[in-house]
Amino acid sequence: MSTNRRIWIPLTAAALLLAAIPAGAEDAKFGAKLTGAAHLPEPIDTRAKGELELVVSADGKRISYELTVADIRNPAAADLHLGRENANGPLVAKLFPTNGAAPKRGEFNGVLVQGTLDAADLVGPLNGATIEDLVLEIRDGNAYVNVHTNDGEDPPDSGPGDYRLGEIRGQIR
Repeated sequence: MSTNRRIWIPLTAAALLLAAIPAGAEDAKFGAKLTGAAHLPEPIDTRAKGELELVVSADGKRISYELTVADIRNPAAADLHLGRENANGPLVAKLFPTNGAAPKRGEFNGVLVQGTLDAADLVGPLNGATIEDLVLEIRDGNAYVNVHTNDGEDPPDSGPGDYRLGEIRGQIR
């Protein structure tokens, strides 16, 4: 057997093996830009903004996330919800606070939270569902994230830093 033939056989086998790897094996990525203008039922006049990054594991069983915010005061909670861009919907996963984290006081800029979701973290209409089910909702344009703020004083919803139903929101794409 010639030297050239000995090289081509393993190279051909390697090429066939790589071609057999499913195209969807790489991690799927999604994101959202959060603003007060996206809040429902009425836009909120706020300087606060945010960005959510989601990465679905190759096996489809986990979602890693990072939520970064800027110019926000008193971030108290962050959640994933089911709902179209023009509708509010039910909570399906809590992002912040979790794992002993506490709401923030005062102005906050930076990574608010990062972590990983799996099926056990799903609640509401996705309780008992899989991460794949959540990903299908995201792909269908039926998921958003919002960040709630709370200054700890009444009345609620008194202005930036005190929107208990959510100050900034973004549709996940």
